This record gives sequence, structure tokens and C-alpha cells, in this order.
Amino acid sequence: MGGEKEAKEDKKAKHKVTKLKKRPNDNEVAGPEGDITAKSKKSTEKTPNGEIQKVKTPKTEKLESPTNSREPDNGNFTTKEKGVNNKRKRLKDEPVDVPANDKINCKNKRQHSVEEESDGEPQKKKSKKKTETDVKIEEGEQPAPKKNKKTKEEIKEARELKIRQKEEEEQKRWRWWEEEKYEAGVKWRFLEHKGPYFPPNYQPLPDDVHFFYKGQPVKLSLAAEEVAVFFAQMLDHEYTTKKVFRENFFSDWRQVMTHEERLLIQDLDKCDFGEIHAMHKAKVEEKKNMTKEDKLVLKEASQKIVEEYGYCLLDHHRERIGNFKIEPPGLFRGRGEHPKQGMLKKRIPPEDVIINCSKESCIPAPPDGHRWKEVRHDNTVTWLASWTENIQGAIKYVMLNANSKLKGEKDWEKYEVARKLKALVDGIRKQYLVDMKSREMRIRQRAVALYFIDKLALRAGNEKEEGETADTVGCCSLRVEHITLHKQLDSNDYVVEFDFLGKDSIRYYNKVPVISKVFKNLKLFMENKDPGDELFDRLTTGMLNKHLGSLMPGLSAKVFRTYNASITLQQQLKELTNESMLNDAEKLLGYNRANRAVAILCNHQRAPPKTFEQSMANLQVKIDAKKEQLTLAKTELKQAKKGAKGKGSPDKKLQLLVEKKEAAVKRCKEGLLKLQVQATDREENKQIALGTSKLNYLDPRISVAWCKRMGVPIERIYNKTQREKFAWAIDMTEIDFEF
Repeated sequence: MGGEKEAKEDKKAKHKVTKLKKRPNDNEVAGPEGDITAKSKKSTEKTPNGEIQKVKTPKTEKLESPTNSREPDNGNFTTKEKGVNNKRKRLKDEPVDVPANDKINCKNKRQHSVEEESDGEPQKKKSKKKTETDVKIEEGEQPAPKKNKKTKEEIKEARELKIRQKEEEEQKRWRWWEEEKYEAGVKWRFLEHKGPYFPPNYQPLPDDVHFFYKGQPVKLSLAAEEVAVFFAQMLDHEYTTKKVFRENFFSDWRQVMTHEERLLIQDLDKCDFGEIHAMHKAKVEEKKNMTKEDKLVLKEASQKIVEEYGYCLLDHHRERIGNFKIEPPGLFRGRGEHPKQGMLKKRIPPEDVIINCSKESCIPAPPDGHRWKEVRHDNTVTWLASWTENIQGAIKYVMLNANSKLKGEKDWEKYEVARKLKALVDGIRKQYLVDMKSREMRIRQRAVALYFIDKLALRAGNEKEEGETADTVGCCSLRVEHITLHKQLDSNDYVVEFDFLGKDSIRYYNKVPVISKVFKNLKLFMENKDPGDELFDRLTTGMLNKHLGSLMPGLSAKVFRTYNASITLQQQLKELTNESMLNDAEKLLGYNRANRAVAILCNHQRAPPKTFEQSMANLQVKIDAKKEQLTLAKTELKQAKKGAKGKGSPDKKLQLLVEKKEAAVKRCKEGLLKLQVQATDREENKQIALGTSKLNYLDPRISVAWCKRMGVPIERIYNKTQREKFAWAIDMTEIDFEF
């Protein structure tokens, strides 16, 4: 009986191989000596119990005859290659205690161990690639029934691990918002840190890299060479072609040169930085092509720096520091057409740095051979270190990270002040309308400026010395040339056309219909003035904020901007979304449109991403593929219904098939809708930056409450960094929160 069974199986296997040799399909290619080689492809095999088993064949494997692949041994078939049975046994018996994302590594380790077990010799390539499923089929055994179940267990364990890690993080989190606040003005009671991290010293150029002047190599002093390298690194950038940039750079470069170098180098156009630039590009390329091992070494070194300098102890809680590295020297770029672009940002020495920490803490040690400018113990401020940069004379600070207690408290306070404005805003609006008729020009100008800050969310605009920074303005610093009055425009009466550069040199262009009082006052303010004269010549930002502070404690022009942004988001969410929406994609589109309305109000623009067109084209390909998939699914559903109807009497199998096809059609429709919504959202956001308002002007409690009402996971609105920043809001916000 055993011999007959073997003969039958041999006959079947031979017939199968013969068919394969006669009809190679698209997934097979002819190998040497006419053998057929199978490409890597997923196929299916039926198990003895009738179940369908997915089989993954190797990339290149000769299909051999049964006699070559196995030998009889006392009536039982065994494989020639040793270790395959061991491999199957290990796969069956090995316990699963590895997260899902480590499954591949785990598999590789298992295969490696199988090779080691096979008489201490590595298996041949062909036998290594022989799959477990092939062995089972040859032996007439049933494939491992628990394989799929095992994968589910792995996924489940990975999820549970992730949940446990999240719970542990939550337990470790400092819930400062549940503690009592300190007395007014006190920010902390204990502060200890290591001080800022200074950039490494300049490394001289190799001997085979030269700087040339008038075609001749020139050996520069270290200070001059370092600044030359800064310029050479930017040769690919358009900055180095700008006249202002080149003039500022050359002027500052000459200041660090020796007397002999200044006498020699007098024309930037005759300087050749080519070899230095080529060296820089080679370094960049080398960094791109680094091995994983080298990248890991760099990452570990960077992590050590973070561990040492990137954390502090705030009231004995470990908090992350935001910008603990002092910016390295380089050439100033600025935004837009900044008049100081190209100037040298000097290296900051420890002698220019002020340290702030508590008296009882371990005071950070300065780098060897240096000392701090000063050590303070001021617990009414939130910075850890400060210094003054040389370009604009601005004070720079080392501050805690956005998710720290100090930053969180400041945000919470900011939004609470904006919420208080909600109860007073109507009275303030009535007052500035009355002030527009005042006999004092100062009060009239203040009233009109406040109208613009309220209605258009304009920034107040800070005073600055002429020529010190880029020509950017705010409401109080508007000039006559920045506005044009139209008594009638586009079927609207009393239209003011704005055109000026706002913060970060972003253009603000808007045509706004205004009330007649505002229009008449603007006409009055512009009388007998030149285009370059100030529009509000009797008003400053300080005067405006002082007036606002008298109306409500803590009120400023920025609070108006925060209030208008948050109230706009809340109103737009009510208009654009509702709880009857079933699809998350639609809900998110509504949220993003509400956020976009705020970004437009605040003039948060951006240049379209360089990869925008390509990403949209890729998305359209996905949409087209999904449409084809939907068409096919509908056809299959139609055929299934026709088959079920033609049967006459109800058939459970056919009915289940119809339900399965209906579910497939539903999935395709949902997938297509999701892709189409994504395309719409991406197109509408092409030139709008949603992140700025989300992080700085929108009360996060509005978004958290909306997520709870709509059943949208908060992860769909805020990424991990943002969730950590707004942990206080996520924890305390109820579903019925109103700004």
C-alpha cells in the first residue's frame, strides 16, 4: 500500500513538472539546459483539508523532478538537504515574543540558526532558498495551520507593547497643570543645566585645496580662510549673485584679513573659490552615501550631546531644552531682500554668554580656558542662557522645549487672556468707532489702526531704525504708499487696497471694503503726505498696546490676533462640519478648511512646494487606479447578483459571495473618496501654511473638543510633537468646551 501511494505521488509530481516545462507562464523564464526557473511570486496551494494556503516561491529556483529532490527512506520521504526539517520544527515550536516590526529580523535569525545546525556547514544557495511550503508539499504534509494565527498574535503583542509604552510615558509625564501655580512672577524654584553647546572649532583646509586670487594660489590666515569657506559653500545659491550680499560679505571678510591679505585681495570678482566649493560638494555627497554603520556612529555621537546638554532639571523634573546649541558662525541670509544679507555672523565665545540657574544648583562649567560673562539666579525669567548676536544686536536665548512646563503655562495663559477678550470685545469695538470722530488726530489714528488689527488680524508692527532690517511693516508702521483708496471697486463701496511686506518679507495684498468712517479718516491721514511718509504719524506700537492694556489687563495687539484666529476656527468648524459626517476624510477636509480660513485671515502664506506637481501627479495615478478597481468590483458584484438570482432557490454560498462583493465595492468607494478628498485638500493648501496658526494662534482646546465630538482621533489633527506641546489641553478639555 505504501509503495502504491508513493508511485501515485511520483506520477502526479512528474506530470506537474512536465506541464510546467511545456507551458512556462509569465512568471517563469528558461534556465540553463532547458530547466525552468521560477521568479519570485506569491501563489496559492490547496491543503489536504481544502484550505487555500499562500505560497511564496523564491526568486530563482529550478523545478526539479521528484526523484532528484527526495529519496525514499523506509517508506517515508525525506529531503536531501539537511536542516530543512529542523527549520520547519523551529518555526513551529519557537515561541512568539517579538514585536511585529522585528518580524523580518527574527526570520533572518531563524534561517541563520538553521544553517548553523546543519552539520556545522553552511547550506548551498539552492537549498537555502528552498521554501518550507515546498518541503511540506513534497512530504504530503499539511502546512503549518497556526502560521496566520501566529502573525495575528505578533501584531496583537506589538499593539499591546505600544499601548504599554504609551501608558508608561503618560505616567512619567509631569502633569504640572494639576499643581498649584506659583506666586505672581515666579517661573521656577530650582533650575540646573549644563549650559549651551558650542560649535566645534574651525578645521583648516587640506594642503591640496587652494584659494586663488587672479589665478594664483594664496595661503590665507585661519580667520580669513574660515570666512572664505562660508562663501564657497554657498556658491550654488542665488544669494552669492546678489549685489548687496557680495558687498556685505567682502566688507566683513576684509575685516578679518591680515594687513598683507587686505593689500593683496581687493576685488571679489578676481577671487576663485572653486576648489573649496568642490571639496564642500564632495563632503556633502560623501555624507549622502554613508553606510548605515557610519550613520549610526554619527547618530550615537549626536545623541550623547543631546543627553548631556539637551536636558535640564526644572523643579527637580527632567525637561527637554529646545535650542541648546549656539548657532555656528556663518554668513547672514535674512528673509527677502534684507539689507544686511551677506554679513558675517561671528563666533560666540563663552565670554559673551550669560548663564541663568538657581543658586543651589551645580553651576555649569565653561569650556576649558574660558569663563562666562555672568552667572545669574533670576527665577522670574524662563531662559537658561543668553547672548547678543552681532548682526542686528538682538538678544538670543536658550529656552526650554515647546512641551515643557514653562512654555505650556505661557500658552495656557495666552489663550485664557484671549478668551477674556470675548466678553469685552463688543464694548471695545463700540469705543473705537466713537473715537473715530475724536477731535484729537492721535485718538483717531489709534481707532483706525485698532479697527484694522481687529478686522484684518494685522500685526501691530514694531518700531525699528531705518536701514537696520528688511523693509517690513505692520499696522502702526504703514506708509502712505502701502494703501490705495477706492470709493468704488468691484461693486463694493469704500475699498482699501493694501500692498506691503509683512513679517518674514511675506507680501500682504488685500482689497477690503470698510465703513465710511474709516475711509474718510484714511483720506484725512493721507492729505499733504508723500508716498514714503507714515500713515499713522501720531501713533506707535507702544502707545497702542498701552491703551489696550488700560482696557483689559494683559490685552495687546497680539491678543486680538489670537482671539480672532481662535474664534474664527470655532465658527468655521460649526459651519463646515457636523456629527452626521460618516467619513473621517470628509471631517478632516472640513477641519483643514476651517484652519485654512484662519491662515488666510492671518496671512500665513508659503511658496508652493517644489515637488507639488509631481506629488499631485502621483496622487492622480492612485485615483485612476482606484477608479478602475471600483469599476471591476462593480462588475464582479453584478455578476455575483446575476448568479444568485439565476439559481432560483436561495444559496448560502452565493449569498455570501454577493455580500463579499458588496463589501468590496463599499471599500473601493471609501478609498476613492479618501484619495479625492486628499487631492482637494492638497490643492487648496498649496500656498497656505496651516501649521503656524495651529501652533501659535489657535486655542488647542477647540480642536480637542471637536475631535471628541466628531469621533476623530487626536492623532489625525496633531502629530506627536504637537500632542506633547498641547498635553495640558488634551488632558483637561471636555467635549462641550467653548472658546
